[in-house]
Amino acid sequence: MEPAFTYHITDKAARYEQFISDFLPYIADEHEEVSVLANTTAALRQAFGWFWIGFYIVRDGLLLLGPFQGDVACYRIRHGRGVCGTAWAEATTQVVPDVEQFPGHIACSGSSRSEIVVPLIANGDVRGVLDIDSDQLATFDETDRHYLEILCKHLCDALYQ
Repeated sequence: MEPAFTYHITDKAARYEQFISDFLPYIADEHEEVSVLANTTAALRQAFGWFWIGFYIVRDGLLLLGPFQGDVACYRIRHGRGVCGTAWAEATTQVVPDVEQFPGHIACSGSSRSEIVVPLIANGDVRGVLDIDSDQLATFDETDRHYLEILCKHLCDALYQ
């Protein structure tokens, strides 16, 4: 039976812990990048219900749109541009409480109000980013950063090692 990834846990940290515990076995023996990233976006959407969840993958000097759940998105993002390009350039997670206040924010959707972008780092190289948008201000915090960085480390271990 496939996991449902739907929880009635209200504590954010506990929900992440349960999600990661349930999700890791689901990807343990799968190494196809597109498949793993596609199911990761679907599972995160089921578990957390965010407005937009997706991956941008580093290809030919750009971030190219990868698997996602949500409204139509930007195809390409340049290094250092917007929240995703900044996460890539700095190899650090970007937590943005109000996207309107982020210099150079790229508005792929006018409904996006806050955002978190976590780089996928393998062997010292950023291979892509996990981009999550909310239609509410200040959705993401240090708890999200902590657990999404753990998730992205597991994804990199599964896909790029």
